Amino acid sequence: MLVLVAPGQGAQTPGFLTPWLDLPGAADRVAAWSDAIGLDLAHYGTQADADAIRNTAVAQPLLVAAGLLSASALGAVFPGAVAGHSVGEITAAVLAGVLDDTAALALVRKRGLAMAEAAAVTETGMSALLGGDPEVTIPHLEKLGLTPANVNGAGQVVAAGTLEELAALADNKPEGVRRVVALKVAGAFHTHHMTPAVDVLARAAAELSPADPTVTYVSNKDGQAVAAGSEVLARLVGQVANPVRWDLCMETFAELGVTALLEVCPGGTLTGLAKRALPGVQTLALKTPDDLEAARELIAEHASGLSA
Repeated sequence: MLVLVAPGQGAQTPGFLTPWLDLPGAADRVAAWSDAIGLDLAHYGTQADADAIRNTAVAQPLLVAAGLLSASALGAVFPGAVAGHSVGEITAAVLAGVLDDTAALALVRKRGLAMAEAAAVTETGMSALLGGDPEVTIPHLEKLGLTPANVNGAGQVVAAGTLEELAALADNKPEGVRRVVALKVAGAFHTHHMTPAVDVLARAAAELSPADPTVTYVSNKDGQAVAAGSEVLARLVGQVANPVRWDLCMETFAELGVTALLEVCPGGTLTGLAKRALPGVQTLALKTPDDLEAARELIAEHASGLSA
């Protein structure tokens, strides 16, 4: 059983979209998306530096566009389940047939702008804690005033809060944590700091007409499969101010009988977590078009079908 997953913010690197634009029709498709949302995705994905693509309003639509472009390069894939981490949930919603490309990119553009505006109110950020036991780590974070914004499994928790709170964490790590690594994001996402963005996103979502998922859609909220398109959309709205429970998503993958996990561009983060949390499951990350042949082989072995 194949699970198709999409990464979240922080996975972007300068120039990562460049090789994908050489695929037939890709540049035209990205140009059309750029016109639709008023953002030059090709420029940011090929020429912009790390600081420019760290901007929340840029990073989020860029990641969704890259995920959709790389997934479409595979042809018609029929996974057993789909999921995305944070903003990757919007990519997953397209892969599940809940939203079309244009609606998803319009939604993520508004999401990115609203979250950037919310992040500008207070200087905040996020840091990954490597190692340790969540049962020890999470209470420690809460004592420091931080939120466990991402509980990723495989011994990884991401803390979010003010820069002062994160500085205190760096000086006072929880027992068992090896390292605290600042993430390439511009705010305390999935915390109360993002509450103003929820209302903006709710108004944007009210204009959409979601379809029910055509494959199992696993939600960040609680790792549960969601069968109604309206519920997927409602969860996308609320999730910007609530923790990502990727650990529970991976538990659901295991319960569903996952045998392979394929991560769309810019892949790597979620496959890394799966290697540690889902032993025996084959993993593959789409980083460049050079990975497509191996991905198709994986799909042919583990999915119900693939067509060019």
